[in-house]
Amino acid sequence: MDLEERLAVFIDYENLALGAREHLGGMQFDFGPIADALAVRGRVVARRAYADWSYFDEDRRMLTRHQVELIEMTQRMGASRKNAADIKMVVDAIEMAFERDYISTFVMCTGDSDFSPLVHKLRELNKRVIGVGVEKSTSRLLPAACDEFLFYDRLEGVEVPDEDQGAPAPKRGSRSRRPAAAPDRAAAASAPATTQKAPTTSRRAKAAEAVAEAVAEASTPDVVAEPEAKPATRRRKKADPAPAPVEVAPEAEVENDVSEHEEEVPASSDAPMEVRVAQTLADLQSSTSGAVTASALKRTLLRKDPTFSESDYGFRTFGEFLRFLADRGFVELAAGPSTGDPEVSLPEQGDTDAAFVLLRDVVRESSGSAALSGLKNAVRKKRPDFSEKALGFRGFLQFAKAAEAAGAVSLAWDDDADDYLVTA
Repeated sequence: MDLEERLAVFIDYENLALGAREHLGGMQFDFGPIADALAVRGRVVARRAYADWSYFDEDRRMLTRHQVELIEMTQRMGASRKNAADIKMVVDAIEMAFERDYISTFVMCTGDSDFSPLVHKLRELNKRVIGVGVEKSTSRLLPAACDEFLFYDRLEGVEVPDEDQGAPAPKRGSRSRRPAAAPDRAAAASAPATTQKAPTTSRRAKAAEAVAEAVAEASTPDVVAEPEAKPATRRRKKADPAPAPVEVAPEAEVENDVSEHEEEVPASSDAPMEVRVAQTLADLQSSTSGAVTASALKRTLLRKDPTFSESDYGFRTFGEFLRFLADRGFVELAAGPSTGDPEVSLPEQGDTDAAFVLLRDVVRESSGSAALSGLKNAVRKKRPDFSEKALGFRGFLQFAKAAEAAGAVSLAWDDDADDYLVTA
C-alpha cells in the first residue's frame, strides 16, 4: 500500500461538460469512465469539481454518486466572473501540493491551455500530472505539458455517437445519437438476460453464463432485503393502483418514485464479474510496465467497487476465484513474487480479423441476426476482455460497420426495432 500512487482529482466541469456536448454529438458527460481509468493508476484521495452548479443542476447527482466534492463558484453576481472557477481550482491545487506531501499525482480534468502554468509548477514541485480532456476541445499545448494525458472520448465506457453521415435517419432518432450518461452501463442494464442465452457449444460462453447467473443470484437478496421502507411501499402502490380516478398524472408519479429510489441506491456496474475482471486487468496491463499480481488486481477491483467480495460469487478466496476463471480460459496464471500471489494476465486477444470472426459467430448463434444494442454484451460473454477501443475503434457501432466492410456481417437499420439489425 505504501508504494501506491495517491491521486488528487480537480475537474474544470464546465470545460468537460460543454466539450462533450458540443463535440461528442450532444452526449452528457459522465465521470464514471474517468474514475475507472484512474482506479488502475492509484488510490484517489480527493475529488473536486468546480462550476456554477445552477447551470449543471442535473449533473450533481451523478458526481455525488462518485464521491466528488462540488465547489460552487457562482457566476451571476452582476459583474463578470468568467475565470472565478479556474482561479479557485488553481489556488486549491497549489495549496494541496504544499500541504499534503503524500499526494504524488494531480489529475487535471480540463482541456484549457490556461492551466499549463499550473501543470508546469506542479511538476517543478516533483508531482506527477495526468490530464483529462475531450479531444476536440483540448488545446494542443496542454497534453505536452502533462506526464500523461487521457482523452475522454477514448476511454473505455464512453460510447461516442457515430458521425457517419451515410447512416439512415430514423423517425424517432438513432440510438447511436441519443445522449446518455453511461452508454455501456445503460446497454448492459437494458439488455434482457434471455436475449444473451443463445444456444452455443463454446465452453467459454457456458462458463460466462454460469458466472453471470452467480452475479444475478448474488444481487437478488440485496434487492429483496432493502432496508428502506419507503421505496417498497411505493412499489406496492404502483403494482396495485386504486380504481378511483386520480388528479395527478400516473406517469409523473412513477417518474418521481424511480428517481427517488435511484438517489438512495448507489450506482453499480451491471456487467458480469468476468467482464469487470478482464477489463480491469486489461487496463492494468496497459498502464503498468510490470506484471500484474492477484493482490494488485483485487485492490483495483475494490477501488472501482468497494463492495466487491469473491464470497458473493461462491468462492472462499480471491485466488480460488481466479483459478475458476483460469480453468475456463478467461485469464492466465503464473508464479508470482510470493506464494499465494500469482501473476495474472489475459490470453492473446488476436487481431482485428479475429474480432470480426468473433462478432460473426455471436450473431450466428443468435439465430443469424441480432439487434446492435446488447450485442456487445453477448460478445463479451464469449470473450470478456473484448474492447473495440483497444482495436482502434471509437465505438461499437464503428466496429460493426468495419466488420460489415470486411464482409463478416451485414448491418441495416430497422425502423420497427428503432435499432440497427446485424445479420451473418
